[in-house]
Amino acid sequence: MVDVGAKAITQREAVAVGTVQMASETLDRILAAGAAKGDVLGVARLAGIMGAKRTADLIPLCHPIGLNQVTVEFLPVPGPLPLLWIRATARCDGRTGVEMEAMTAVSVAALTVYDMCKAADRGMTLSGVQLWRKTGGKSGVWQREGDLPGGQWI
Repeated sequence: MVDVGAKAITQREAVAVGTVQMASETLDRILAAGAAKGDVLGVARLAGIMGAKRTADLIPLCHPIGLNQVTVEFLPVPGPLPLLWIRATARCDGRTGVEMEAMTAVSVAALTVYDMCKAADRGMTLSGVQLWRKTGGKSGVWQREGDLPGGQWI
């Protein structure tokens, strides 16, 4: 592991996003809480938070971090190619960033959506997991260019 002992403790935040493309009927079922396995978004939110907390156990050489907060939100985008956007925000006061925790949260939440809906829609596609923004540390603020889709995140 990289030695971060000499680095200053700063407030750090990372936001990551990703999508799950699915059939219209699948998105409708998720939003109506009608999936056979139960509350897809609630379970995926919890799974994403749990994944963020276990990042150092999953990613070799990743530092264990005392997270202050992790949030996981969803933005359904109906249409000809329905998408479920997933956004995770991770925060800590630490010597190293929380980018991996935010991206792990998105990935685990997306995998949970797939697992809970695969009986109805095996053609779902998970994609685009990426860091959107990070703050804190020596390098300061980094922001990906462009905008996230508008709408009500839930």
